[in-house]
Amino acid sequence: MKSQNTKIALVTGGSRGLGRNIALQLAKSGKDVILTYRSRREEALAVVAEIQTLGRQAAALPFEAADVSAFPTFVQSVEETLRTQWAQDSFHYLINNAGIDSSAPFAETTEENFDALFNIHFKGVFFLTQKLLPLLADGGAIVNLSTGLARFAVPGYSAYASMKGAIEVFTRYLAKELGSRGIRANAVAPGAIATDFTTEAFSHPGVKDFLASQTALGRVGEPDDIGGVVVFLCTEEGRWVNAQRLEASGGMFL
Repeated sequence: MKSQNTKIALVTGGSRGLGRNIALQLAKSGKDVILTYRSRREEALAVVAEIQTLGRQAAALPFEAADVSAFPTFVQSVEETLRTQWAQDSFHYLINNAGIDSSAPFAETTEENFDALFNIHFKGVFFLTQKLLPLLADGGAIVNLSTGLARFAVPGYSAYASMKGAIEVFTRYLAKELGSRGIRANAVAPGAIATDFTTEAFSHPGVKDFLASQTALGRVGEPDDIGGVVVFLCTEEGRWVNAQRLEASGGMFL
């Protein structure tokens, strides 16, 4: 069992990509982690094992980000995990990271694709955060993942970027309404990052080189470029950063 002073972060979509890196970076900073996965249980358990080698505790829970009706059951599982594994009744940091990639020209975007993006990237984040509020400790922090595409426009991402634009507005409202509890809310907006999330887009000839050429630092990002930014927002050093959009893109499309 852990003491009540143990800081615990909940990272959605923590089994791979940016979520995996965020979970590991949080563990390196001295925090325990609950991470979620949709279907890749073995990958999630591998992240848990890696966190344990860093001397921290972790747990992996199944979670379907698009199914709001299942959120109460998920919240119960979080509550039970906190109680049984940590002897605590709250966690301290919520990282809304889970997502999917879907691109199509505006004129060809289907209602089905739009709804899939909406349910995971906005509706799911909105109501999961709401349902988890009773378990989120006063003085904690929320970090929502946005995208550089909410600032600059790349054809094919009108629906995806619009959801992330909504997330950025939502983040400011969270900061305003939860400030009385000392809970901060910020959004981190990555640029182009080389993960399995972007494998398809980067597979097209010339795309990766073009994006690197349009980035001030001359390359596309890596997961390690993002995890530390999220961690900073979950530290005492980041205590006065609130209601902000932090773009971590290496200087794309300046």
